[in-house]
Amino acid sequence: MNVAVINLKDIGKYTVKIIIVCCIIFIFMKVISNSSQSLKRIDLSNVNNKLFTICLNLSISELVTEKDNNNREIKLTKILSMETPILKPIQTSTYNYQVPDEIEEKQIIEATEKNTTIEQIQIPKVANTEIVTERNINSRVTDSYGTTKIDNQSNYTITEEMLIPDVEIQNKKNILIYHTHTCESYTPCETYNYTMTGNYRTTDDNYNVIRVGTELTTYLTQKDFNVVHDGTYHDYPSYSGSYTRSLETAKRLLEEKEAGIVLDIHRDALGNGDTYGPTVMVNGQRVAQLMFVIGTDGGGLEHPNWVQNLKIAVKIQEKANEMYPGLFRPMIIRNSRYNQHVSPGASIIEVGATANTLGECLLSMQCLANVLEEV
Repeated sequence: MNVAVINLKDIGKYTVKIIIVCCIIFIFMKVISNSSQSLKRIDLSNVNNKLFTICLNLSISELVTEKDNNNREIKLTKILSMETPILKPIQTSTYNYQVPDEIEEKQIIEATEKNTTIEQIQIPKVANTEIVTERNINSRVTDSYGTTKIDNQSNYTITEEMLIPDVEIQNKKNILIYHTHTCESYTPCETYNYTMTGNYRTTDDNYNVIRVGTELTTYLTQKDFNVVHDGTYHDYPSYSGSYTRSLETAKRLLEEKEAGIVLDIHRDALGNGDTYGPTVMVNGQRVAQLMFVIGTDGGGLEHPNWVQNLKIAVKIQEKANEMYPGLFRPMIIRNSRYNQHVSPGASIIEVGATANTLGECLLSMQCLANVLEEV
């Protein structure tokens, strides 16, 4: 009987102990559960675990022992900046960094300048112009008609009768463009940079006078001209005999289709390097100056219609002087005929010189196309 009572007492003690242990375990699990929920809330706030680890690994003792207050502030700022994303989630969908007005305006201007191409620049048919004196020369003038100045280098005495542009251009909507000196090119620049394959010469059609002829063709075609632009090489691989080869090209093309205006487009060979680049400002843009070269029969070769060629050139230049004063330099008259006997409307047009950039020459073609439309 006594033994039974003792055993019941022992059982009661053990029961109390078990209850106490269970309470302790329950309380401990509750604490763990609350901690777990807190960690989950941090996870739901887009915590970057790697960043969190980096933050924790930064030594607090390093901050305490740091002697330089400035360095201490830098390190503390570093930790806080890394911890901030953990404490406050970043709303990436609405994040928008505001650039200060002066910086933003500068960046917009730079982007506009960078993205604006020659093709996007539109020059009106009437514009303010100003001749640029740098890298230019004063051309000799022996004769003039109206606003057109002439440098007569031929054996002929040029009379006013020869200059009066009392001619009609037949088939003026049909234009032939070719290049006797096809490889002539210009000063490389950031926009039009290339490797020369000769002294200011290149066989890359994107950077020589063929590119200039292509630009003129594009603008004239937009104005409903019928243009044949031939890019046959006449000065490569041999420069000697260029005019003989280009004559065959011009004859062949004219047999296929008549043209009222025949343009042999060159780059002026006067000067060499960056010393000579005749330029005019047109509507605020740098534009390469142009120059007619008219041949005669003064060299002994047959050329019966050279005076008519001269009159047509004067007619075109007079119109250009109305629209873009200074676009054309004084035209040159020489003894050589330069294949211009093939058509009454044939001439050479020199587009810029070696110190001009291709971009300046492309803009001059936009001006020339506008002029030809109004002649």
